[in-house]
Amino acid sequence: MASIRVGLAQLNLRVGDFDSNVIAITDAYDQSVASDADLVVYSELAVCAYPPEDLLLKQRFIDDAQKAVETVARHTSDAVAIVGFPEQTPQGLYNSAAICHRGQVRGVYRKRLLPNYSVFDEKRYFVAGTSDGPLFEIAGTLVGICVCEDLWFPNGPFDGQIESGAALGVSINGSPYQRGKNAERATAVIEAANKHKVPIVYVNQVGGQDELIFDGSSFVADVNGNVVARLPQFEEAVAVVDVEVPSSGRGALPVIATSQERPNRKPLMKSPVAETNDDVGEVWNALVLATRDYVNKNGFSEAVVGLSGGVDSSLVAAIAVDALGPQRVHGVSMPSRYSSAGSQDDAAELALNFGVDFNTIPIEPAHTALLEMLDPLFREDAADLTEENLQSRIRGVLLMALSNKKGWLVLTTGNKSETSVGYSTLYGDTAGGFAVLKDCPKLLVYELCRWRNNQTSAPWIPEASISKPPSAELRPEQTDEQSLPPYELLDPLLEAYIEQDRAAADLISDGYDAAMVERITRLVDLAEYKRRQSPPGPRISAKAFGKDRRLPITNRYR
Repeated sequence: MASIRVGLAQLNLRVGDFDSNVIAITDAYDQSVASDADLVVYSELAVCAYPPEDLLLKQRFIDDAQKAVETVARHTSDAVAIVGFPEQTPQGLYNSAAICHRGQVRGVYRKRLLPNYSVFDEKRYFVAGTSDGPLFEIAGTLVGICVCEDLWFPNGPFDGQIESGAALGVSINGSPYQRGKNAERATAVIEAANKHKVPIVYVNQVGGQDELIFDGSSFVADVNGNVVARLPQFEEAVAVVDVEVPSSGRGALPVIATSQERPNRKPLMKSPVAETNDDVGEVWNALVLATRDYVNKNGFSEAVVGLSGGVDSSLVAAIAVDALGPQRVHGVSMPSRYSSAGSQDDAAELALNFGVDFNTIPIEPAHTALLEMLDPLFREDAADLTEENLQSRIRGVLLMALSNKKGWLVLTTGNKSETSVGYSTLYGDTAGGFAVLKDCPKLLVYELCRWRNNQTSAPWIPEASISKPPSAELRPEQTDEQSLPPYELLDPLLEAYIEQDRAAADLISDGYDAAMVERITRLVDLAEYKRRQSPPGPRISAKAFGKDRRLPITNRYR
C-alpha cells in the first residue's frame, strides 16, 4: 500500500476570534509541516469556530471569515490544509471545507447533510451542497472530504466519493460531547472504514462553548476499521500520522490535483493512541473543560462558590479548582440560623483541603432585617416558603455583590434533579453566571464526588458532605426527601420524562406510582419559567435544558 502523511489539528478555537484562530491554525500547520505532513486537517468552521449561531446572519462576520480563510491559504506551502469556513456564494451560505495549497484556495467541498435537531440548527443559516465532490488528489491519493453529518448516513456523500475512487476519507467535525457519544462516533467511522476498505481521518474541535462541550477525540481508522491513532479527549493536540491507503480508480466525480507524492521521508515514530476515560472520569473532564473555557473565554480572572457544606457546592468547588487552580477560586460560607455546625465545618474543611480562599459572611442580620421590614405585610399570614426563600435570596445578593466588586464569576450549585422540579429559589441559589451541574442529576453528583476523592490519597471532599441526607437547611431538621421522592426513584423518572420525552401516562404504564408521576411531571412543567431565567451550564446528556429542550412556558398540555 501507498501512504499519505496526515496532520490532525485538534484545536480549542474561539467563536468569532478570527485573529487568534488563524494563529492557532497556522501554528498547527507549521508544526505538521515540520514533520513532513502531506495534509493537515482541521475542524468544521475552524476559522470562526463552531457554532457561530446568529453571527452568521451578519455580513461583516462572513466577510471576516472569508479574509481569515484566505490568510490561512496564503500561509500554506507544499502541504495541503483542509479548513472549515462559512462560504458565501450567490446561491447562499454554505458550511464548507477549503482546500488550501501553495498560497491559494484550490477548491471547496460543501456540506450536504445539514443537521436540524437537538442542539443543531444549521438549516437556519446554511443551504445544502448538491454534489458528493469534488475529490482532491493529494500526494498521489484521491481524497474524499465530508463535513460532520455527511459521514453518518448510508447513501450519503461518502458513498458517492468511494464509488468515484476515493482512497482516503477525511471528516471535519464540530461534534459536541454527550455521555456515550464518543463510542457512537467511533463505531460509525469504524464501520464505514471497514465497509468501504478505505482509511478515514476524523478531526473534531475541542473546548467549551457556552452550553456545549467539544471533546476532540480525533482519530484515524485504517482499512480494516482499526483505530491506529487517537488524540486525547478534552485536550488540544496536534499529531502527524502515516496513513496507509489502497490504490484507487477514477469515477464520475471531478478531481482537483494539488500536491505530489514525496518519497524518501524519514519514518515517523509510532502513532499516538491516547487512552480513553471511564464514564464518570469522562464527565469530570468534560465539566472541568467547560468551566475553564467559560471563565477564561469570557474574560473572568477568578470564580466564587457559595459553600454550604453540602454535596453540590462541594462538587462545584472541586471542579472549579481542577479547572482554574485553587488560587483563582473563592469559597464563601453564608450560614443562617438554621445552618448546622457540621455543615459549616464541612465547608471549611473542603476549602482547606483544596487550598481555596475561604470567607464566612453570616446572613442572620440581613435575614432579621428583612423579616422586620416585611412584618407589616406578612404578620397576618402563616410562615411558609417565603421566609425560607429569603435566606437563599440574601445569599444570591451577597455572591453577586462579590462578583460586581471583585470581578469574580459566580458558579451556581444547583443540579439537574433540582432544576427539573423547581427545587430552587429564583434570584437566590439560581443567581450567578455559570451553572456547572445544570445537566448533572443528583445521583451522578454523588458518583462524581466519589470519583474525585479516589484521585487523591485521602478524601478531599469531606465524607460527611457526601453521606449526610441532602438538605437546603432553610428550616429546622429539613431534608430534601420531605419535599421530593428519594433520588433513586426521582432521577430515573426525570430522565424518562425529560430526556426520553415519555408522557406521564406512559410512565404510569411502566409501573411508576401514578400520584408520584402526576406530581413530579407537573413540577417539571411549572418550573419552565425558572429555567428560562437561570444561567447557562454545560451539556453532558442527550437532552439538556437550554439549547436542547424548548417547551413553552404558557402551556396547558399535561
